[in-house]
Amino acid sequence: MEAGDCEGRLPPLFCQALFPRCQISDVRMTVYRHLTSNIRHPPCMNIGITVYPTYGGSGIVGSELGKELAARGHTVHFISSSLPTRLTELNERVRFHEVEMMSYPLFEHQPYTLALATKMATVAETENLDLLHVHYAIPHSISGILARESLKPKRYLPVITTLHGTDITLVGADRSYLPITRYALEQSDGVTAISNYLKQATSETFHFDRIEVIPNFVCPDDYKPKLDCDLRQTLAPDDAPIMVHVSNFRPVKRPIDCVEILARVLKQTDTRLVMVGDGSERPSAMHRAKVLGVYDKCVFVGKQPNIVDYLCASDLLLLPSEQESFGLAALEAMAVQVPVIASRVGGVPEVVDDGETGFLSAVGDVDKMADDAVKLLTNPELRREMGKRARESAIARYRTDIVIPQYIEFYNHVLTKKGT
Repeated sequence: MEAGDCEGRLPPLFCQALFPRCQISDVRMTVYRHLTSNIRHPPCMNIGITVYPTYGGSGIVGSELGKELAARGHTVHFISSSLPTRLTELNERVRFHEVEMMSYPLFEHQPYTLALATKMATVAETENLDLLHVHYAIPHSISGILARESLKPKRYLPVITTLHGTDITLVGADRSYLPITRYALEQSDGVTAISNYLKQATSETFHFDRIEVIPNFVCPDDYKPKLDCDLRQTLAPDDAPIMVHVSNFRPVKRPIDCVEILARVLKQTDTRLVMVGDGSERPSAMHRAKVLGVYDKCVFVGKQPNIVDYLCASDLLLLPSEQESFGLAALEAMAVQVPVIASRVGGVPEVVDDGETGFLSAVGDVDKMADDAVKLLTNPELRREMGKRARESAIARYRTDIVIPQYIEFYNHVLTKKGT
């Protein structure tokens, strides 16, 4: 059962005691406090979080993590160059501290790593942070470590690093980053990875295995199928089936493959392709659609704040990536009962069960992906059954009330080590 999902199960007072996100009236608050006065809760923490504020998995996960922590009574301070993705509302428990860049003629390039470290140290002192949780080793871990060292001996500020995958591929692209990345991992007070695949890849690359696997997550209340979706009619006025792709349109996401799949599917059945997101590959994908004569069957909607609406309006998700350390888009699609067609790479097989909650193929095998898409688009019963299994799997393994406590437990473990 997810926080806030109380109807027909438990009285609101019990839901509030178990799940702090459930809303109850002010009139009942006094009674609630009396009934729960003897319940032991973990101490609330002041947590600094740094993410890339761009349209991508790490920014989404960091933003959602912060909101979930705040809903559980902790105070979260986002420290970044701009407001992170999906962080649309600030309040007393969710705060934002902008990293301001210094303009100085000596610097050809603005020293963001140093500016971030300075801001981290400042926020740590003024807001009495208990720890810093940074997403990506480069450069965020380095900035966090600099901030921690600059605060000594007055206080010790633990730094927790979460790996999302680019940490590894960066070293693969430029081996000169290996020593500094290894240093960032070794000097972090705790390290987590979003999949078993990523933990293994990190161990093999850096010979570092002090890594806790804490996967990405999804909130069942926010991600659930919608019976009536007005957006679907807008995207496909003729009620054609819809395939959707969600990404930052980097080359590694292979959005052009989605267009290739569309062209092959259209030879067997009618469909629409909705492309959500923006990035360097978007113009190439649009051009390829025109060359193949399928542009009128594509809808490029750019970046969207409410991804769940587009997933709910769709019949299947295309994720033909060259590499994925987890596949957050796949998890979010599964949570709204949308089957996934994806590449069998990285951490995706940990999320998508081939033949059960979606179909997996070799990278670039657009023919098989198209055949799998046709199977789903032309067989509504298969699509419904696979979608149902997809949500059951997503909620059973990755719902917030399973994953968020793992982060809180890890925080407490690191803080306990700090005190020894």
